[in-house]
Amino acid sequence: MHPLQEEIISTLKVKPVIDPQEEFRRSVEFIKNYAKHHSFLKTFVLGLSGGQDSTLTGYICQTAVNELNEENESNEYQFIGVRLPFGEQADEEDCKDAIQFIQPSQTVRVNIEKAVKASVQSVESQIGAISDFVKGNTKARERMKIQYDIAAATSGVVVGTDHAAEAVTGFFTKYGDGAADILPLYRLNKRQGQSILKMLGCPEHLYQKKPTADLESDRPQLPDEEALGVSYEAIDNYLEGKQVDAEDAKTIENWYKKTMHKREEAVTVFDDWWKS
Repeated sequence: MHPLQEEIISTLKVKPVIDPQEEFRRSVEFIKNYAKHHSFLKTFVLGLSGGQDSTLTGYICQTAVNELNEENESNEYQFIGVRLPFGEQADEEDCKDAIQFIQPSQTVRVNIEKAVKASVQSVESQIGAISDFVKGNTKARERMKIQYDIAAATSGVVVGTDHAAEAVTGFFTKYGDGAADILPLYRLNKRQGQSILKMLGCPEHLYQKKPTADLESDRPQLPDEEALGVSYEAIDNYLEGKQVDAEDAKTIENWYKKTMHKREEAVTVFDDWWKS
C-alpha cells in the first residue's frame, strides 16, 4: 500500500468488498435507530440534486420513514426532499426522475438564486469582486441554510450525503454540503453506492451520470473528476486497498492532507493536526 493508504482506509471505515443489500439495510436501520433514540425527531431533510449520492440517501431515508410509520401504525415520520435550484438547473429532468424513484413523503422547492445574488452583491459592495469559485461555495452554504431552516421548523434533522470517495478528497463545501446531522453513506465509496442503487432498481442514468457539484456558473456541470484531477475509479481502488498508479495515489493523498480542516472541528490551542 501507499504511505497513507492504510491510515485513510481505517479512518474512513471502507470495506474492500460489500454486500449491497446488507449495507442498504445497515443504513436504513441506522436512520430508524437514530429516530427512536430522539423523541423530538419527526422529519429527515435532504437536498435532492438528481445525482447518485442524494438519490441513494433519499431512498434510504424514505425506506426508514415508511418502516417507522408502519411499525408505529401512524404517519408521524416524514422524509422531506428539498429541491434547491439556482434558477433553472440543466439536469432538472434527472431531479424529477430521482423524486419519482424515491417517492418522498413531501417535496419542497426553494429557488436560491435571489438569496445568493443578494449575498454576493452585499459582500462585493464592501470588498470588491469575488471569484466565481467563491460564489459557488455561497450557493452550497445557502442550500444548507435552507435545509436547516426546514429541519428546525419541522422537528427534524438534516441528512448529509458524504461518503468515503468524497471525504478522502475533501470534495465538499465547508459548512455547505459538508454540514449535516447524520451521514448514512459514511463508509461507502462511489462504486459501492452505485452497486446499492443497482440492487434497488434505480434508473441507470441516475447513477451512471458523471458526478458534478455544478456550483460554478463559469464552468457549469464541471465533472468532479476533472476538478479533482483523478478518476473515481482510482479513488475507489485506493480506498479498497488495491494498487493504484503512483501519480493517482499522490493526487489522492495530497487532497487528503490539504483538506484535513474540512474533516476536523475548528482549530483550538490544543490541536496540532494542522501542522502536518
